[in-house]
Amino acid sequence: MKRKFNLKNIKEKLFYIIKWLYPGIGIKRWIILSTFGIILVVIGSLNLRSEEHWALQALDAIVIISGIIILILGIKRLMRSFIAAFLPSPKEAELVDILYQKKHLSRGPRIVTIGGGTGLSVLLSGLKEYTSNITAIVTVADDGGSSGRLRQQFDILPPGDIRNCLVALADASTLMRDLFQFRFDKKSPELSGHSFGNLFITAMTSLTGDFEKAIKETSKVLSLRGQVIPSTLDNVVLVAEHKNGSVTEGEDKIPKVDSSINKVYLKPDRPQATPEALRAIKEAQIIVLGPGSLYTSILPNLLIKEITDALASSQAIKIYVCNVMTQHGETDSYSACDHVKSLIHHSHSRIFDYCILNSTKLPEELLRRYEQEYSHPVKMDSKNIEDMGYRVIEEDIVSTDDFIRHDPTKLAKIIISFIEEI
Repeated sequence: MKRKFNLKNIKEKLFYIIKWLYPGIGIKRWIILSTFGIILVVIGSLNLRSEEHWALQALDAIVIISGIIILILGIKRLMRSFIAAFLPSPKEAELVDILYQKKHLSRGPRIVTIGGGTGLSVLLSGLKEYTSNITAIVTVADDGGSSGRLRQQFDILPPGDIRNCLVALADASTLMRDLFQFRFDKKSPELSGHSFGNLFITAMTSLTGDFEKAIKETSKVLSLRGQVIPSTLDNVVLVAEHKNGSVTEGEDKIPKVDSSINKVYLKPDRPQATPEALRAIKEAQIIVLGPGSLYTSILPNLLIKEITDALASSQAIKIYVCNVMTQHGETDSYSACDHVKSLIHHSHSRIFDYCILNSTKLPEELLRRYEQEYSHPVKMDSKNIEDMGYRVIEEDIVSTDDFIRHDPTKLAKIIISFIEEI
């Protein structure tokens, strides 16, 4: 019985090898060409050792060189045939990009980013050009717009901030990224305001039965350079206590209250951090907080005690990227030092070591436009921050084409430069 079993295995292996020679696969010619190249190299090498006349030795050398060239050509064409099965009509530039991403980016620094909203997605789009070892830890406290409606209707965690980060790290085609960001208009009343990406994640959650697994499966669809992880899987609600004594529940409602924020907290008050988020923080070489809304994007992650404790004990280089403009309803009249004090007040004094501030003068025309929305430049009081024991980096980190926002390329270059200190 044992002999028959082995014979059966041999037959299966031979059949598997023969399958590679099926018509239409497009690899037989390149296998034959590569084999011919090997034969030429072997024959030339054997003759070169036995020949004594220089002319015959030169001829054998030509045979060896020809064999090497043919072998390289055959292997190259064979590789293109394999890649063509996964990448239709591969171009030379695309092959180079694939090799660059898999080899160079996979050796990049391990970076963890913490936040939410558009600020974090801007940073991620810049960092992914330097490394694929990126982990975005994202808040799930959003309860406004499309995310809020889906959260209430399907009892799932809000997908909006997660979607933005997924798209920012995506290595998929531009069309696929645009598809995930596509938002339905009023022509479809039931879908109006929803983005396709939010609906996709919602459908994937229903299929898999797990929000975290849905994110992982969506990441495969978008071919992510990195990973996106929710800071918690608990159904948390952000609550703000204002200086006038009032209390507001709901991330979307907090900025609409005409009173300064005294503190924020989560309900329930002890949500569990996702194990993947804690593992990523522990293994990180660089950790970046922000940019993003102070109270509604960054702090909801830091209000999870396990994450704050992991940050405080981490030996990584920890950086806080301060906002360039104040946000009405959240940080009116805040200086950079006020941002730092609020972060520390809600978490721990050792959650970051460096603070990156903008040093560029902002265009007056854009500032006038922002004034209409009660948004003003954040006062960059570096000395006050340094007196608190933190190092300040003042650089040009903004883009002022149409809006005042962090420039992904400029910011990523500064963050990657910290790797030299490790």
